Parts: sequence; structure tokens; C-alpha cells
Amino acid sequence: MKRYYLLIVFCLTFSHLFAKSNCHLATPPNQKIICGKFSAQYWNPLPDSIVERIVGKSWKPDCPIPLEDLAYIKVAHWNYNNEISIGELIYHKNLALEIIEIFQELFEAKFPINKMVLIDDYDANDDLSMESNNSSAFCSRAVTGRPGDFSNHSYGGTIDINPVENPYVRDGVVLPKGSEPYLDRSLKVRGLIHEGDACYQAFVKRGYIWGGHFITLKDYQHFEKIP
Repeated sequence: MKRYYLLIVFCLTFSHLFAKSNCHLATPPNQKIICGKFSAQYWNPLPDSIVERIVGKSWKPDCPIPLEDLAYIKVAHWNYNNEISIGELIYHKNLALEIIEIFQELFEAKFPINKMVLIDDYDANDDLSMESNNSSAFCSRAVTGRPGDFSNHSYGGTIDINPVENPYVRDGVVLPKGSEPYLDRSLKVRGLIHEGDACYQAFVKRGYIWGGHFITLKDYQHFEKIP
């Protein structure tokens, strides 16, 4: 069967989308909406080039969801140099538009993201991705410290933001390496998520759970939602 790929770029408030003077909708087949300096786009099904990139790395045959349920997304974001970058992620198709909404809110708030490339660029090694301060989403893998149990990242509705400034900590283990100074959550540094800030609000008001609220551990970079 011939596969068709639809390129779509969305803005935050869909009900008012076309009323915004700074939003532009291009004509098919390259449907595109650009709101000011923000843009985003997604593909479902995944393009062949992305399938080739992730199979055997972040997606394996034992993954709990099929490739057909995943979307490839590109979004604009502010980086740590106060410049606009284009990040990429894999996410569940049912949450693709919502995560684009979230990233537009982060963009408008100028909440910075160091970088965001597919975890496959690190051979799906979460430790390497975190140490590079890379924000990432989908990866079919085990829960940290629990081999054999699929992480929520395996289902496509979980994302980690700026892991160096927002570390994982349990029983004295802090990940990634070098992130220990950021256990002080009162710090006012770029990329650090504070409860109630723009990043926290963008996710939590849409029903996401923040890892900073976990009881037996803290995972300050982590937001999750069931697709």
C-alpha cells in the first residue's frame, strides 16, 4: 500500500487559530501554520527515514506499542544561547497535537531547552542522552533500576526536559552525572523547572504527572501522561 505523509504545523489555541493575524496556513500538500516565530510539524505514519533511524534503537520488536502509533514531531524552541532552534521528538500520535500546544506555550514563555534530538542519536542510551543535557521523549526501555519493566517512555506519552538541571534522584543515586548541584531546587538558573512555572503549568494543566511529585524518588525532568 502506498503510504502518504501529511506535513502539518499547528498553533496553540486551535479555536482561534485562523483569527490570529500572525498565523499563516499554507495550502496542501504542505499544510503549514506558523504563528509569529513559532512553528511545529508532525508526521504520522513515520517517514521511512525516521523508521530506519529508530528501529533497533529506541523501537524494538518487543516494544509495547506499534510504529503506527508514533508520530515524528519538529518544534521551535529557545535554546540556552537565547536563539531559536528546531528540536525533534517521537511521541504517541494521540498526544501529538497536545505536545505541540505545550511547546508553543514554552516558546511564548521563552522557557529554554538546551537541545532536543532523538535519543537514537545516542544509540537509545538514556545515560548518554542525559549527560548531553538532551531533552527526549519516546524510547522503549526498562524503568531505571527495574530491568524487565517497561518505562512509561515506551508508550509515547512521556518526556524529559533539560535533564542536567532537572536530575533523577533515588537512594542517593543522582542522574545524570554532574547534576548534583541542581538538587537545590531553589536555584534560579536557565532550564530548571520550578513547581508552578511556565513549564510545569503547561504540562500539569493538561493532566500530566510531574516526576518532582513522586514519593519514593524524584525525577525533576520527567512529565508523563497515558496516551
